[in-house]
Amino acid sequence: MPVFIAPKKNKMEVLVFKTNLTDSKRISDIEYTLDLHPHILRWNVDLNDCDNILRIESNKLMGNEVETLLWKAGYYCEELL
Repeated sequence: MPVFIAPKKNKMEVLVFKTNLTDSKRISDIEYTLDLHPHILRWNVDLNDCDNILRIESNKLMGNEVETLLWKAGYYCEELL
């Protein structure tokens, strides 16, 4: 009898970054870029956290890619491991 093996699903990951996104103006500067990125499913910035944490849900994104996106937009971003 043949055995059916389901294909592996991509594992969802939450990437966490320390940023200098300190207010809604700065967040709106990067909103378009993050919203249109094909591998970012959801994201948010916690302005109540002292590190202005950016959280990104993705299944195909590397932390250094996010850091580069924000650096190109003129913002500090460092992945927290």
